[in-house]
This record gives sequence, C-alpha cells and structure tokens, in this order.
Amino acid sequence: MDYRTSSPEDLIQLRKETDGIAYVTINRPKQLNSLTRQMMADLAKAFKSLDADDSVKVIIFSGAGRAFCSGVDLTAAEDVFKGDVADVDSDPVAQMERCRKPIIGAIAGFAVTAGFEIALACDILVAAKGTKFIDTHARFGIFPSWGLSQKLSRIIGPNKAREVSLAATPLIAEQAEKLGFVNHVVEESEVLKKAREIAEAIVKNNQNLVLLYKSVINDGIKLNLGNALSLEKERAHKYYNGMTKEQFKKMQEFIAGRSSKKPSSKL
Repeated sequence: MDYRTSSPEDLIQLRKETDGIAYVTINRPKQLNSLTRQMMADLAKAFKSLDADDSVKVIIFSGAGRAFCSGVDLTAAEDVFKGDVADVDSDPVAQMERCRKPIIGAIAGFAVTAGFEIALACDILVAAKGTKFIDTHARFGIFPSWGLSQKLSRIIGPNKAREVSLAATPLIAEQAEKLGFVNHVVEESEVLKKAREIAEAIVKNNQNLVLLYKSVINDGIKLNLGNALSLEKERAHKYYNGMTKEQFKKMQEFIAGRSSKKPSSKL
C-alpha cells in the first residue's frame, strides 16, 4: 500500500509507502531530467513536505530513464539563475540540506552539474556501474551555487576535485566509490533494490537517534575536528539529560534482550 502525489505536469513524482520509505523521482526522461525553475520549486516542496511528515523515515531519490539529472534546462537560463538561489523555499538543495530524514540517492546514467550538486546533497549514494558525475560549470560559464565548489573537494580531495571541475572530467561511479563519494556501485537493474535495502536497515533503528545522528554528522562536517567533538559532547549531554528513568530502563532491557540472543564471543 502506498500513496502518491506529483507536480501538475507529473515531472516531480512523490510516492510514500506505509513502511516509512518515500520515493522522490525526477520524471522528465526525454530531456534527461533537466530541471526547469518550476521543477526546482516542486522538488524543494517535495523534500520540505517529507521532512514534516512523521510517517516518513527515509527518502530514496532517483531519476526516470537513462539519466539521474542532466542539470538545469538552459533554454531558460536567465529565468533559472537570477534570483532563484536566494529563495530558500524554492531551492531543492537547501531543502535537502534542511531535511532531517536520511536521503539515499539512487543514481544511474548521468548526474551533470546541477544534477551532480543534488547528488552531493544526498546522505548516501548508490550508483549504477558506469554512471558519470560531470561538472560543466566551467565549460558553460555557469557559477556554482549549490555547493559543488566546496563539497566535492572535502569528499574526494582538492586535487581530484579541481580536475573534475576545471577540466570537466567525468568522475565515474567506480572511481567515485574508491574516493569515498559513492557508497555502493551495482548493476543498473539493482540500484533501487540496493537503495531500498539500506533504507530498510535504517527504518529498523531508533528513529529519534537516526535523526539526531544524521544531524550531528552533517553539522560536524562543517567544523574543525576540535569543535566537532565539542558539538558531539554537547548534544550527547543534552540527549542523556533529557531521558527519563523509564527510557533508560527500556534501553537496558532492549540491550539485555539482544545480548541474550547472541552467542558469547571469545578473543
């Protein structure tokens, strides 16, 4: 059982299942899922609504057809680029970054420029073999505004990031996996299946802690290690100080129950 909503043109599809897993799909395959300004606003709206929906635990984000997203539709470049990045409500990357729920990108074919940037806004990436992540900002005279110039270098290292961006050199999924950008590379037919396996594993865990854990990881990445460790300690104290005796008792009972089911291990 699931229920679906979509934009009027059906270019951004949203499907929510009863197990807590939601799917967001860019559905403009004939144009390789290039984004119009309205699609950006609809995409932002989709992530904002999923963040606010308590029934949703994990989001799987993909593109229909042979590309995840080929970037912004440049037939209306001025309309797309002027002013839109300042409007948080219609900025999909801003809404993805604000989303408390884990976002799993299921990427196949191509993720080009803006498509590369929305892939970077995911928390976990599963990619099809041979998928290409391509940054064409420098090729077409487009200034990055969704984080590619800053995020990629922090993930794969500045030297490789400079090659990818300044020379518009494709980053292939297999190489991206070795560099720590992509989590898993699988056959194209297995991308959504693998993404769902990860989503199901996340759903089984304590959902309050999942949200808090994602937050402390993502917020800590922006800080130096010393400040990040202080942030973790501060939030840990806040978390434990907010727990009741009953909650501690339930935690102990849960751990004891799990431990009794496992054979003892010997070093």
